Formats: sequence, structure tokens, C-alpha cells
Amino acid sequence: MKKTTDVAVVGGGLGGLAAAAMLARGGRRVTLFEKSRHLGGRAHTTEVEGYHFNLGPHALYLGGAAARVLGRLGVPVRGRSPRGEGGFALRRGRLHALPAGAVSLLMTDLLGAAGKLELGRVLTGLRRVDAATLEGMSLREWLDAHVSRAEVREVVAAFFRVSTYCADADALAADAAVAQLQMATRQGVLYVDGGWSELVGALAATARAAGVEVVTSARVELVERDVGASLPRARGLRLADGTEYEAGAVVVAGAPRDVASLLPGDEVLAGWAAEAEPVKAASLEVGLSRLPRPRALLALGVDRPWYASVHSAWARLAPEGGAMVHVAKYLGGGDAEASESELEGVLDMLQPGWREHVVTRRFLPGLTVMNALPAKKKGLAGRPGPVVEHVRGLYVVGDWVGPEGMLADASLASAETVARLLRGEAGARAA
Repeated sequence: MKKTTDVAVVGGGLGGLAAAAMLARGGRRVTLFEKSRHLGGRAHTTEVEGYHFNLGPHALYLGGAAARVLGRLGVPVRGRSPRGEGGFALRRGRLHALPAGAVSLLMTDLLGAAGKLELGRVLTGLRRVDAATLEGMSLREWLDAHVSRAEVREVVAAFFRVSTYCADADALAADAAVAQLQMATRQGVLYVDGGWSELVGALAATARAAGVEVVTSARVELVERDVGASLPRARGLRLADGTEYEAGAVVVAGAPRDVASLLPGDEVLAGWAAEAEPVKAASLEVGLSRLPRPRALLALGVDRPWYASVHSAWARLAPEGGAMVHVAKYLGGGDAEASESELEGVLDMLQPGWREHVVTRRFLPGLTVMNALPAKKKGLAGRPGPVVEHVRGLYVVGDWVGPEGMLADASLASAETVARLLRGEAGARAA
């Protein structure tokens, strides 16, 4: 006999957990399936000797959908926001004061007087830009149109890069990039105590408390469809072990290729997977017994897509006296790979002598930062879903879905939309 549930959620990352929790709170019977033994997906954190390794540098945007949804669910978020001190711009192998505010803009030797004036004008003007009017334009086109000096354009591009995690300004949609930088500069970010698994654990507890049945080590093999009607309808799913579930709705929280693989032969979903351009980064994470230069906390590459940050300066990610340092290279735009030695060289400039204090480390050469870049041609408004229009009862959740946000914000915004739509359907049926 088949098992039954109101809503089957495939994927136990942040988006899937949030969707499941909101649906269950709305009175739906929800079963969530996660193929791994642990929940969280790319929000997983590994602890080694007291050092908390996220999968690359993670930040929660305080003005974004993720913070909004977590707040509505009552999920506690503990950590601190960087205050701006200890920041450097890295250009041609030299560190300069990072012009992140009025004082540092005046003091830095990164730009001359004319460049400082232009940078101040551009950053001030960015606050007033209506990002929705930039549909169809790439970030590169926007930069070329609004920043005249090449050296200033490099600095502005670096700020876009660190807020979007994307290095390909030619492909990235300007509306997505501008909205992201506006949010980041307006409300700031937070680094989470204990790593992002703390959010995962709290979300999972919230979901279970609401009645969600969470099934781990359960690989979904197929979304089953009823093809007799004018439009096919998702009617359940089948697990790899042969177990079948009937469901009134199916929510797939994963990458475009994950969705397409569950409905083989669907040309629309296959097209989504083919068009998706994943955003990648290389990451070196280092746990140090102490920082050689305690006041050097951030290095942002200007002429190269580098990033180095001591996240433990703001969040509890290392033992007392120790430090967790993230070094990354944003890949794309002609830079398709990075070596471990490249990233070590960046850390040499920010924290010379760091090798003498290494307790643990990890190099990840090709992290997926985002499952699909918001591309110039479609922008945020042209992204798929979360309603799959040609398969009734099928919904998608992810960092590539819906018109709001990037990264985790897009995942939780799409989860929120799915929960609202399905709660509305249930209310309509009850009436």
C-alpha cells in the first residue's frame, strides 16, 4: 500500500525545511525527504577541534528574505555583524585601506582625489537607483554607463562581487546585482555563531514541532504524474527503495537538474536545467591558534576576485583565542579555477606568518555558491517558478527560483511563496 501525505517536500536544505515548517503550521500534513544522512545541504557545518567550517564563507543578509522568514518562524539567529574596521583593499599585491565609509574613503591611498570623489558619488547614487528598471541590462553595462574611471570601476565591481558572490559581471543581471548591494549596504550582514548548521538545527526543530515528518537517507527517484487530464498533475513520488507516497502537492527544493531528474522527459524542466549557469567559488578555510595580525580582518580583491575574512572576529566559530579565516576566489568571467597556493598567497598578505599557527584547514576548489546565476536576459523577474505552471501540484524552491533575492534569500523567499499558495488552496477547498 502507498503511504499518504498532504505535501511531500523533496530536499532538506534551508528552503525545504522552511517550506515544510510553514506548511505544517498552516495545518498541512507534511513529509520531508532528504537523501543525505544529515539535513542542511550547502548550509551544513563541520566541527573540527572546536573550529566550525561552513561550506565557504556564509553571511546572513539582515535585510533579506532569509532573515524575514527565520524571524517569522521564531528561529533564533545568534551572531554579530562586522563593524567595518580592519578592512583592506588588495590591488596588485598591496594592501590599502578599504574605502567602506566616509573616513576610510578620505584616508585611503587606493584612489586619487578625483577617484575618491567619483566613488563617493557612485555609492551615494546607488542608494536611489530603482533596480527594477534595470531589467535586460548586465552589471558590466551598468558599470560602464555609470562609472567613468577604470580604477573606480574596479572598486565598485569588487563591492558588487562580495555582495553577490558572483565574478561574471558580463552575465550577471544588473537588477539582481544592484538590489543585492543596496540591501547589503543598507542593513548589513551577520555571521552566525556555531556556523549555519545552527540555523539548520533550529529550522528542523521548528518543522518537527509543527508536525513535519522528516525522513533522512531517503533518495527520491521519481515524481509520479497523473497524465490523463489536459494538464498533468503531480500525485506523489517514489523513493529509490520502492516506497511510494501519494501527495496532494509536491515541493522540490533543489537545483534545476534535481527537479528535471525527477520528471524525466519533461522538456520545460530539462530546459531550466540546461539554461542554469551555476555560480562557483574556490574556498580555503583555516583554523588558527591565533591571529598574527589581530587588526587585519578583511581583504577584498580589487583587480582580482579575492576575498579573505576572519569570520571568528564576529561569530563564535573558533576556540577561545583562536581564529577561523575564510579565503575565497569567486570564479567566473574568465577565471574558471583556483589553486590552493593562490588562496594561500592572499592569506600571506592579510596575515603574514599564519602557517605557524595552523590547527586545521580545508581547501574546496569548486563550491557551488548559487545553482543558477540571475542572467542578463531575464533578470530576477524572469526566473522560473515557484509554481510549475505545466504540472499541477508541483512547486520548486531554491536559490534560482522566483523574483526575490539571491542566495539563501531566494531559497527562503520561494519557500514562503509556496507555503502561502498551498495554504490558500487548502483554505479555498475548506470554504
